[in-house]
Amino acid sequence: MPTKLDEILANTALQVNTRKATADYTTLEQKAAAHTPRGFVAALRTAAASGPAIISEIKKASPSKGLIRADFHPATLARMFEAAGAAALSVLTDESFFQGSLEHLEAASAAVRIPCLRKDFMVDRFQMLEARASGADAILLIVAAHTDETLSDLRDEARRMGLDILCEVHDREELNRAEQLGFNLIGVNSRDLRTFTVHPELVTELAQWKTTNAMMVAESGIGTAADIAKYRAAGYEAFLVGEALMRQPDPAAALAMLLNSEYSVGI
Repeated sequence: MPTKLDEILANTALQVNTRKATADYTTLEQKAAAHTPRGFVAALRTAAASGPAIISEIKKASPSKGLIRADFHPATLARMFEAAGAAALSVLTDESFFQGSLEHLEAASAAVRIPCLRKDFMVDRFQMLEARASGADAILLIVAAHTDETLSDLRDEARRMGLDILCEVHDREELNRAEQLGFNLIGVNSRDLRTFTVHPELVTELAQWKTTNAMMVAESGIGTAADIAKYRAAGYEAFLVGEALMRQPDPAAALAMLLNSEYSVGI
């Protein structure tokens, strides 16, 4: 039986093919050339040298939770998160399942100096061109969505485009594959993309199997300063936080509290 991830990937492939058929490649290439990537991994490493490096996620909705934030203004949120201490941003661009868009990414990226990740289901080289043209400095590659051959192909294209890569894994086998393919930024997502359930214990379990010097990012289910302290103790340096911030009346204040170990943010 097809999983939710299978459904999303099939839909993404159809949407990408449609955009490719109607794309103005000259304009996209000009916009991509005009954007100089700001160094996503470097920004995380700099922030992690003095504390937790937070990737604040700009996300309007999700397949499992529906609408998360109705008052949604990407540029405003981006500026707020930067001012509150985010090391980088993650911006959802999937339209069908997350109510995101490339316009959200472009608006957020233009509003800040910190680097931005295009958070989407990347299945085609064309999406790398779209990403840089829209102001992205990094893209997401999900190991579960690819064979080693397609992962390598997309990795090489992202690097050719000057984009950093957050490689996402969900189990030990995927972690091994990511390491063998030379990814230097590996995210452990505790949310099972086949069922969208969260298994927080997975984050600490996988940390013990790391064998390279790749920087590790904890993803999903992070809502308190205590969560961050626990994962830092396990070896994580960066933390992607979305829903816990986006549900707050003042997301920037919530981020500031999350960065302060004396406080916590409720999910």
